[in-house]
Amino acid sequence: MDERSEAVERALGYPYAIPSRSFVQVGGRTLDLGAVEVDLSARTPLIAYGSNAAPEVLARKLAGDPDPVPLLRATLRDFDVVYSAHISPYGAVPAAIQRSPGAEAVVFVAFLTGDQVRLISAAEPNYELSPLRDVSCRLETGESLGELSAYLSRHGCLVANGSEVALAAVEARGRRFPAMSEPEVLEHVRDTLCPQESLTRFIAAGAADPELARRRTEILRRTATPLA
Repeated sequence: MDERSEAVERALGYPYAIPSRSFVQVGGRTLDLGAVEVDLSARTPLIAYGSNAAPEVLARKLAGDPDPVPLLRATLRDFDVVYSAHISPYGAVPAAIQRSPGAEAVVFVAFLTGDQVRLISAAEPNYELSPLRDVSCRLETGESLGELSAYLSRHGCLVANGSEVALAAVEARGRRFPAMSEPEVLEHVRDTLCPQESLTRFIAAGAADPELARRRTEILRRTATPLA
């Protein structure tokens, strides 16, 4: 596979393979929860949604860090996982979170050391690490968290046909936003920005040219909605 094909496959594959249960990531190994003892009280709880819940992405962002990362499956009430109004450095339209009364989105809560927070933050130029307060996030273990951190999109939420768009790959109950897969949302963005281009050429061009991706993002931001 040539470099252009790899870029296209990476973009289309977002948000990648996400486990259906809680787990612990140790380097490139994905283990069952409880396989490694971790004091969660000494960690920062972070909502992991989109590709930050995918082991292959965590392994890349935390490369070289020896500490385990517990990720507990959770339900985030009155929120949904939607698309951000930007093109990522690798050509995908990545995720954001948006308030959605009555919805319950399935996310993960990662418990991170300070060093791990810094490593992930360095890989998130399009997001701002922010506290979320007065929320309801129920862990798979039964515990509920009312305050935790999350990466919020600096660009707002993508709008298509007058509404934010949820990630079809993310499970949610009571969802009110229409949902699209990554290929579908990329086709929508291509149709909006460059309808004359093939999808593969559109993706590859954005992944290869940061300035082009920035200009495309500026257009998407014009109709974006902020976190409510």
